Amino acid sequence: MNSEKKSEIKEIRKALDTLNQHKFVRIYNSSFRLLGFQFLKGMAFGLGSVIGATIVVSFLISFLSQIEFIPIIGEFAKEIAVEIREELKQ
Repeated sequence: MNSEKKSEIKEIRKALDTLNQHKFVRIYNSSFRLLGFQFLKGMAFGLGSVIGATIVVSFLISFLSQIEFIPIIGEFAKEIAVEIREELKQ
């Protein structure tokens, strides 16, 4: 082997050592850490989804309650908005 290839191999080893010391790689090397990380990730995703859906649905219902010229949708949304307002007052 010539000295150029040896220096390349040393650089590759150094890069791999640096990569193996990275926190992300250490998490994936342990099954328990990986399960814990994935659990927390799933919990955060679920909570974010619920909060986001709640906000979108509340804006949608608020918007639909303003539309009174569509008989079925307007009345339905208006009733839901009244129920929500009554719950917020209590």
